[in-house]
Amino acid sequence: MLPSTLTYHLGSRQVNRLGYGAMQLAGPGVFGPPADEARAIQVLRDAVAAGVRHIDTSDFYGPHITNQLIKKALHPYPDDLCIVTKVGARRDDKGGWLPAMSAAELTQAVEDNLRYLKLETLEIVNLRSMLDVHQPKEGKLDAQLEALIRLKDRGLIRHIGLSNVTATQVAEAQKMTAIACVQNLYNLANRQDDALIDELAQQNMAYVPFFPLGGFAPLQSEQLNDIAAALGATPMQVALAWLLQRSPNIMLIPGTSSPQHLQENLASAQLVLPAESVEQLNKIGQRNT
Repeated sequence: MLPSTLTYHLGSRQVNRLGYGAMQLAGPGVFGPPADEARAIQVLRDAVAAGVRHIDTSDFYGPHITNQLIKKALHPYPDDLCIVTKVGARRDDKGGWLPAMSAAELTQAVEDNLRYLKLETLEIVNLRSMLDVHQPKEGKLDAQLEALIRLKDRGLIRHIGLSNVTATQVAEAQKMTAIACVQNLYNLANRQDDALIDELAQQNMAYVPFFPLGGFAPLQSEQLNDIAAALGATPMQVALAWLLQRSPNIMLIPGTSSPQHLQENLASAQLVLPAESVEQLNKIGQRNT
């Protein structure tokens, strides 16, 4: 079980900082159904049984696949389960990632998430900026936020978050509405958001790194391997433990379709890194930034 002391607030919920990302439950390239649906459902149920109360998903994963699996595995949901989804993108018939940021597309995406998850209100909806598919890019998101605010006023969304955004975009969004969390690329080797994380921590706002273990190209480092071996842990456990120790507002959503890897990821919550190990690990990201 996850430690009950390792918590932070996400929207109006207090949840364990180690959550679960459902993206990998879909087929290759986050497209189509999984090869083993029963195993995907088991991973979700094992995560909740272990104390995970933060599940990250989106209706463009699959598309529709991960939300259908979540509903099949977990509905009716535990009262304290926080399901966070995101809108702003869509998939073409070959699995490509395309912007879907018009008011009509955002409204349709929210309605699709509600339907496939079988919910009346979405706890948190992250607006995923697609001004650049691969990385944050400066630009106005006012029209998109206005569309989500209208959906919030209708009671379809409880909280709004942001994803793939810059610090400027976060500040501009906060002038329009309360922002529950920021979800950007960040991990041991990708440290561009260091200053943003510290700023959000001062505001008591959650920062949720996507690809905390590197994503489609898993983290590779001889130094990471050596530290893990010395601690009797796996490199991925050390990478997750480093994130948990990096800042108290960091909430993790490592994804896996393997029940064994799920348990390994969750065990990282028990791992405390010595100061000298943290210092060595910090140098990996400093070299890459």
